Amino acid sequence: MSVLNFNSSRFVLTGFPGLEDDYHWLSIPFSSIYATIFLGNCMVLHVIWTESSLHQPMFYFLAMLALTDLCMGLSTMYTVLGILWGLIREISLESCIAQSYFIHGLSFMESSVLLAMAFDRYIAIWNPLCYSSILTNNRIIKIGMTVLCRSSLLIPPVIVNLKFLHYCRPHILSHSFCLHQDLIRMACSDIRFNSIYGLALVISNLLLDAVLIFISYIMILHAVLAIGSREERRRSLQTCVSHICAVLVFYIPIIGLTMVHRFGKHLSPWVHVFMGNIYILFPPLMNPIIYSIKTQQIRKRVQRLFYFKGM
Repeated sequence: MSVLNFNSSRFVLTGFPGLEDDYHWLSIPFSSIYATIFLGNCMVLHVIWTESSLHQPMFYFLAMLALTDLCMGLSTMYTVLGILWGLIREISLESCIAQSYFIHGLSFMESSVLLAMAFDRYIAIWNPLCYSSILTNNRIIKIGMTVLCRSSLLIPPVIVNLKFLHYCRPHILSHSFCLHQDLIRMACSDIRFNSIYGLALVISNLLLDAVLIFISYIMILHAVLAIGSREERRRSLQTCVSHICAVLVFYIPIIGLTMVHRFGKHLSPWVHVFMGNIYILFPPLMNPIIYSIKTQQIRKRVQRLFYFKGM
């Protein structure tokens, strides 16, 4: 078994320790979660694609978020459900590195999209009359390409270097999927590059995005307070509620998982497993629900969609 052969290129997926006998039951809620992620985000994409009134900058960014969430769900579905259905227990180094690339790359992409959505809300409130002329289709395409390049081109150096590390410690991953932190923890090679570069990526992407989003909302609040009508202030703030919820849903699990990995080495393995799954599954599960409930245009279109299907 690869767990005993430290020179093997295969790694054991921990899954859910202590619940191995209940995997067939545990597969039901997880299958439902993945189905909801797939259907919910596809529904948002379908509604935006087919409803011409939603062909606006705000909903283009929402489509980017839904596509990112959909890919995030698909990136881990194979290993998580494979374990619960008894189909797999191990993963090759190459597959593990590929999955790690997609997980971390999509996390950075979601952070970038949330930042772009914060910029969108600021423009809509600060200068609504020039909103369409500032966020033209051409500019939105450029923002989308910047988000894609920023998220996909900065990660390869640290991920590719995983291939050249020597793994001499037990090949047991602490989750049902591969994370960069898990792999370098098993390496006996010099991991300073991965540690320093990885930290720099987190600071220059996730932390910087969080700071910029926070600053944007300070500016949004300042712009809202300058509006004379109380009703207009309320309506302006309401347009930001969905985005604020999406930001919290994304960043709170990341902070929790980071704290567990950095300072929770003596915590129960269940804490690591729980936080890892929250980090991966919670944002793509909740974002379609948040926007379907809180965004009036999406809510009405979804209601109409189900109404016609029910007839």
